[in-house]
Amino acid sequence: MLKKRELNGHECYVLFELMTHPDVFPFVRQKAHSFEEFMFMTKQTIEAEERGEIISRTILDEWENPIGTISLYDIKDQAGFLGTWIGKPYHGKGYNNLAKEAFFQELFYEKDILTVFMRIRQKNVRSRKAAEKLPYTVKANDSRSLIFQQLNTVEYIYDLYEIPKDLFTMNFMRQSSEQAELQPLEA
Repeated sequence: MLKKRELNGHECYVLFELMTHPDVFPFVRQKAHSFEEFMFMTKQTIEAEERGEIISRTILDEWENPIGTISLYDIKDQAGFLGTWIGKPYHGKGYNNLAKEAFFQELFYEKDILTVFMRIRQKNVRSRKAAEKLPYTVKANDSRSLIFQQLNTVEYIYDLYEIPKDLFTMNFMRQSSEQAELQPLEA
């Protein structure tokens, strides 16, 4: 489902083609206007991860084809901002939630991250609805007012959402116990 970003020509080409779709491109944080620029930005992303500034993964479908990316940017004080995009042909098929679950598990249980923030444009209805469906997401415009104000210095553009490790863990444990209860007992 997820793998470390690579400077692989075929993978980068597929991701670039998916990213430039008009329904995807406006909501991508790291926009590349050419394939060469995308390769350069991927190289920069890999180097930034080596320095601990970012955590970035390629999202794969069930056949291990690249379909998007998920990243944690601006890492500071065990927190960072989530950036995710998935190619248009894969919208509405559940990949976003699967990718986020896997990524959050890595962040919280392997990378020592305590809080993931999501900055979502008010007009990006698809992303806002997806964020609000997650049972471990909290709208943080009021509770994290300083960060909210920093995101909206001139005008109200972004809503702020927060995913705290403890809330994600509580939900993860509840899901695990519910799944265990559904498993048939062996005779």
